[in-house]
Amino acid sequence: MMKDKTGTGETVQLDHGSGGIASNRLVRERITDRLGHISGTAPLEDCAVTDFPNMSKLAFSTDSYVVDPLFFPGGDIGCLAVHGTINDLAMRGAEPVCLSLAFIIEEGLSIYELELIVDSIGRASDKCGVPVVTGDTKVVPGGSCDRIFINTSGAGFLPMERDISSGNARPGDAILISGSCGDHGITIMTARAEMSLTGNIQSDTAPLHDMVKRLLNHIPEDAVHVMRDPTRGGFATALNEIAADSGVSMEIEEAAVPVRQEVRAACEILGLDPLYLANEGKMLLIVEEAHAGKALDIMRSFPHGREAAITGRVTGRDNPGRVTMKTSAGGSRIMAALHGNPLPRIC
Repeated sequence: MMKDKTGTGETVQLDHGSGGIASNRLVRERITDRLGHISGTAPLEDCAVTDFPNMSKLAFSTDSYVVDPLFFPGGDIGCLAVHGTINDLAMRGAEPVCLSLAFIIEEGLSIYELELIVDSIGRASDKCGVPVVTGDTKVVPGGSCDRIFINTSGAGFLPMERDISSGNARPGDAILISGSCGDHGITIMTARAEMSLTGNIQSDTAPLHDMVKRLLNHIPEDAVHVMRDPTRGGFATALNEIAADSGVSMEIEEAAVPVRQEVRAACEILGLDPLYLANEGKMLLIVEEAHAGKALDIMRSFPHGREAAITGRVTGRDNPGRVTMKTSAGGSRIMAALHGNPLPRIC
């Protein structure tokens, strides 16, 4: 952190919103440590699950969306907000039932753009079968925010016995990804820079709750250990967080991780690693190895899961939190969590 202009304290930096190490430290050291009822050592999941006596578990999640640009190939801030919150619920094995919607709108935003965003939210909500049931709208003076910010919260239910968490990965588990990495992040980067590149580069924003439901209907629940949508910080950072939360080590096969050729080429031009770029319609699944093949078939049965792959395995507990990659050249390297903020404002 940097000192503030008065020299009396530190200031928040863009790195703190990257989804990497700086974000984790900010939340743990400056936020959760000051909220007495929240454990500072518990996994930082995107969705909380609360037990109610003699009832199902309640899942609850909230997220804010500040993407720039507001409209991009494959989606916009509206459908992104709906899909993102639904996916956070689904990653804990919850069935989403309702959403809240809150706008912070900067003075000067065109009514036409606002209506496009709201229409997109409505279509996404209807298609997912998860209604918006409450909300709030605030308008702030010009210069107080960047056009429009959206907050969505969501609630869902799951059976009492279901326990899917980033702290549950076990040695021997298989690690799957439901599709290609980096699509959303590179789309936002190129759209923001108004770059014209060959190939079909577009966001992967999509809801995952139907895929999760089918997985849990066809695979024993106690075999499904972790689900995570690798958004900010991408595939690599999400794996590092899971490895740390579970106290395990992991090994990934570089050649097995799907990356679309257009994305790989754009990353080479821009000097980016697609494994650290955001995804908005993909899920990581850590499952008992005996069920990995069935899980892969289920993922590939969905249009947005056709490129699903088994990418590696959980290797043990000797080096907790370590993620290594077997490179295509035959070597091995540490795949660390994201440092810094290579791509701000991606969600």
